[in-house]
Amino acid sequence: MEPFERPELYEFHGVSMTHYFTDNWENVQNFKALPDDILIATYPKAGTTWMSYILDLLHFEQEVKDRENSLPIFDRVPFLELTIPNYCTGVEALDTLPTRPRLIKTHLPIQFVPKSFWENNCRVVYVARNAKDNAVSYFHFDRMNMVQPEPKDWNSFLPRFMEGKMVFGSWYDHVTGWWDKKQNYSNLLYMFYEDMVQDTGRELERLCSFLGLSTTAEERECIRGGVQFDAMKANPMANYSTDPVMDQKISPFMRKGKVGDWKNHFTVAQNETFDKHYKKRMKNSTLEFHTEI
Repeated sequence: MEPFERPELYEFHGVSMTHYFTDNWENVQNFKALPDDILIATYPKAGTTWMSYILDLLHFEQEVKDRENSLPIFDRVPFLELTIPNYCTGVEALDTLPTRPRLIKTHLPIQFVPKSFWENNCRVVYVARNAKDNAVSYFHFDRMNMVQPEPKDWNSFLPRFMEGKMVFGSWYDHVTGWWDKKQNYSNLLYMFYEDMVQDTGRELERLCSFLGLSTTAEERECIRGGVQFDAMKANPMANYSTDPVMDQKISPFMRKGKVGDWKNHFTVAQNETFDKHYKKRMKNSTLEFHTEI
């Protein structure tokens, strides 16, 4: 297989993107959602794989034998907009997915989501992560993912993150756009990464209630144990160790999973600058995040 080329960012309908997520745009926009589809939406590095794995276990652990030990999470939960040469596109993978409901991953900002999801009143689970930890995680992700733009160093990366010069655009626009959608779309559950870390069991109950799933306390406890960070990091079906686009010698795909790791990266000056910028960008939103727990 030919080595992957790191792409250049470019402006796409007002959002920073790369060709790996726009080359199949017409088919993505014309994607035919089914009424029982479940869309897992996040800004990159906000708990996407964690939520994907949780929902997969909730729906299929009992009924699809050996799935957990034989199929990587990125095959179980296809990435809608992904288009990498010599790979099945996300749309193609979803069109041939044998399981129902289909679990679908996306990082698209709200304005890019195919209309068929709303027309079919599909259930959506959105996970948001505080901006500081999200920025740190995205930085390390870009270092090791060969189909992401070159991140350079942290000191130059952080200002670009603040400006929204990231694949899938601005963190601020992403989290607030989906938050606004939640206000008039009842089938959207908006969750927070920090809540999931603090009390995974409680958040599992919220998910089951939203999805109408009847699970016993024992089943939920079994799933809760299996989706803890250390368990997933050691699980080759969850840790992306079989994905050739990622060089985990540079940085593991599952690095720390902590709340507050940003303190190990931000200087005092960077934190002060970030806080001022954050206050300005979020002044009109009711969204609130925890940067430590």
